[in-house]
Amino acid sequence: MLKLKQEQKLQQKLSPQQIQYIKLLQLPTLALEQRIKTELESNPLLEEGPEEEEETPLEETLDETPETAEAEATSETTETEEETAEEEASTEIEEEIDWEELFNNVDDLYGYKARVDRTDEDEERRELPLPARPSMIEHLREQLVLLDLNETERLIAEQIIGSIDEDGYLRRPLESIVDDLMFTHGVSVTEEDVERVLKQIQRLDPVGIAARDLRECLIVQLEAMPEDTPGREVALRMLREAFKDFAMKHFEALQRKLGVSEAELKEAYDLIQHLNPKPGEGGDVTPQQNYIVPDFTVTYQDGEFIITLNSRNAPQLRISRRYRQMLEQMAAEKKKGKRTNGLDEQTRAFLKNKLESARWFINSINQRRQTMLKVMKAIVELQEDFFKYGEGHLKPMILKDVADRIGMDISTVSRVVNGKYVQTDFGVYPLKYFFSEGLATESGEEVSNREVKALIQRMIEQEDKRNPLSDQKIAELLAKQGFKIARRTVTKYREQLGIPVARLRREIVLDDQQEKEAAGEK
Repeated sequence: MLKLKQEQKLQQKLSPQQIQYIKLLQLPTLALEQRIKTELESNPLLEEGPEEEEETPLEETLDETPETAEAEATSETTETEEETAEEEASTEIEEEIDWEELFNNVDDLYGYKARVDRTDEDEERRELPLPARPSMIEHLREQLVLLDLNETERLIAEQIIGSIDEDGYLRRPLESIVDDLMFTHGVSVTEEDVERVLKQIQRLDPVGIAARDLRECLIVQLEAMPEDTPGREVALRMLREAFKDFAMKHFEALQRKLGVSEAELKEAYDLIQHLNPKPGEGGDVTPQQNYIVPDFTVTYQDGEFIITLNSRNAPQLRISRRYRQMLEQMAAEKKKGKRTNGLDEQTRAFLKNKLESARWFINSINQRRQTMLKVMKAIVELQEDFFKYGEGHLKPMILKDVADRIGMDISTVSRVVNGKYVQTDFGVYPLKYFFSEGLATESGEEVSNREVKALIQRMIEQEDKRNPLSDQKIAELLAKQGFKIARRTVTKYREQLGIPVARLRREIVLDDQQEKEAAGEK
């Protein structure tokens, strides 16, 4: 038996322009610059630059411009049937574009009205080229010439350097390196040979590179120091004889095992703390990679907030002058009832597609700018006290609060916030910083959990380093200040701040008498 069923479904489909706008909206400043560069390279009708105040007459730039176009238009009264038929066939695709309407909207074609005010500093600012920096691997290979190595030892050194990870450690067993040399180069060596070359590499710059664990890395750095370095011998004994107690900060056990005073232990411990635990870290990072470009600038002057968008987020784009004149000529000839001058159907289709793409891109950039400013203005209004007085005045806020205020979807606000930064009177902050959950105090006031995290961090900074605060103790201190927070919540916030547990925060602190005695011994 045949059953008929009727269903009604609602689907939302985005236009190509909307998809383009969404993709542009979520891009940070540097990524947007690259996207604009790609679009300029792929679309010949699009170019970057300010709108020209004076335009040269159209007749001076066109290759074939009839000087008596108006006279011809008035003298021509009829067209032959053959010409009419041919014209209709050749202009079929042109009729899809209303050229007259298109050129009436000058702002959409040549750029947009809402441009960012550019200062001389913005115009003159240029990114200076940075000198090329060798990678860590290249840096080590350049130093091999300083070592007295034969051909076989050179191959071993190359194999070791190629096996170093990003932190500067050699995590592969020596047996694997021996096997690799046999399979790749046909060279037979022993683990003792690899060990001997490894010891030489570890003394290269940076010292401690290619160490197999943290203990070896620290020992190599200490051995490379002058023998008269204060605390060196005690530090070496600490790492060699009691590394586990050192890692767990069992200071009393260390004193007993090493037979040293508290002052001597502190001196050695401080020396170790100044060593580099990751010699390979940052070897391939350039200053440019650490550079943050704020998307917004918010200043508070004379009782008002001034919100500006980085000029890089609103570049001046326009239709290329050469192609614009070609389009204007096509529009003028169509209006007069004449055939387009020497353009085939494929060329006209190309111009149409590229023109639409350029207009969509310009409008999407403009829409992106307006949306970003609207979201930033809402954030400033909701976090007014923060932008006036700085940290300690952050209010709880979620994406929905901003979305409801500006009448946009939460996903749109999320795209604007993601990867964007704002420069304030108190520093540079990511936009995500202003969004946090709320906690209720005993008085019923709601505060941001970021403020609670800042309070926890201040407590830990001011704690007795001999006896650090436990998570339970921190929770009790917060409760006295009106914050009802469970111990597990304190633990979560502490871990988010990257702060270790109380046991690992212990330090050796000398009193005044001990410091005088330590100074006298030196």
